[in-house]
Amino acid sequence: MICRGVLTNQPFLIYKARMTSTSVKHFAKVASTCHALSDETRVRLIERLGEGEQCVCDLTDSFKTGQSRLSFHLKVLKDAGLVIDRREGRWVYYSLNGAGFEELEDLVRSLKSTTSSTFRRGSCP
Repeated sequence: MICRGVLTNQPFLIYKARMTSTSVKHFAKVASTCHALSDETRVRLIERLGEGEQCVCDLTDSFKTGQSRLSFHLKVLKDAGLVIDRREGRWVYYSLNGAGFEELEDLVRSLKSTTSSTFRRGSCP
């Protein structure tokens, strides 16, 4: 609604836009992390990288799969912030990103506290 050339709810809309922007970023991060963990191969890669830094060629041999397929999964994990890479010459080494897993722990903790504090019985019998 416009009143004298100004939106009547303008302050609310500006505040709401800021909150939505932050929420969208948070939800995008949650979705990215959940997507990264939704594939068995990626979970196995995380388990393997838990043993320490690995060269992509060693991972390819270990998983008995093509390098391009493995690189795709590693990119998904990297984009989610769970894995970092290091280039040495023409080789790429991957390892777990401790900060990414701390964020994941915080996410799970916040979801747990949200569900336990907001659990209530609905109006349905």
